[in-house]
Amino acid sequence: MFYQLVGETAMVLHFAYLAYLVLGGFIAWRWPRTFWLHVPVAAYSLSINIIGWECPLTYVEDWGRVNAGQSGVGDVGFIDHYLTGVIYPPEHAFTAQVLAGVSVAVSWIG
Repeated sequence: MFYQLVGETAMVLHFAYLAYLVLGGFIAWRWPRTFWLHVPVAAYSLSINIIGWECPLTYVEDWGRVNAGQSGVGDVGFIDHYLTGVIYPPEHAFTAQVLAGVSVAVSWIG
């Protein structure tokens, strides 16, 4: 039960992080102080995409799920496991990344 809770919590945190990445700049329009929280989130996400790092939450979720007797996220990572092929087709993965970046840029310009 503990391991399943770890995996589920990591998954929820991952989704929350991605939602904040895309929407956080727009949230700062209403609450300007939150902009400074969004800057490191966007910078970290950009570095993950440019350098190719794996997010630590992916490891935590995979560890929790495997130890709970479930299939883990595997080598594909969180986004490929949950979003690619579900939210957008696999051939549009780069387009989805660009749209997320454009969302951040537009929110910061605003």
